[in-house]
Amino acid sequence: MISFFNRYATPFITGFFLISLITGVALFVHIGPNAFREIHEILSLVLILPFAFHIWKNWRPMTAYFKHAPMALALGLSLLACVPFFLSSETETRSGPPAFAFTTEAFTHSADAVAPLIGLTGEEARAKLTSAGYVFAAPDQPLSEVAAAKGTDANAMLAVLMAD
Repeated sequence: MISFFNRYATPFITGFFLISLITGVALFVHIGPNAFREIHEILSLVLILPFAFHIWKNWRPMTAYFKHAPMALALGLSLLACVPFFLSSETETRSGPPAFAFTTEAFTHSADAVAPLIGLTGEEARAKLTSAGYVFAAPDQPLSEVAAAKGTDANAMLAVLMAD
């Protein structure tokens, strides 16, 4: 088993890093299929395992890096590169892709306001949702509140409204 890890740790790191690199760049420039996001997130987590084996296999040479300034400098600069992202996130909220932002905003309104966007009347929308277990405290209640009361989100509610 150790022989397997010794032979395959670096090749697996290379393979998973390339996947992470390609999908990460594609996500950054907004190209490629929707599957790239899940591929990037899940397989980047899988990358941890071969990375750990690689570090284990090369522990003695790795410790030598910590005796010299380049490792400390590189790690310090890497951490410092994260700081602007934390500073900007304190004042901004991430809404995700435009379609998600639109849905989130639309569902702050009532069924009467949202229903025409999907070819229904307010009464038809409320009837579909009521039959799916959603409860309206008032006809003008925002759909986000109705979803929260049921313990679901806008996506689940939208699936009900869009179903035939």
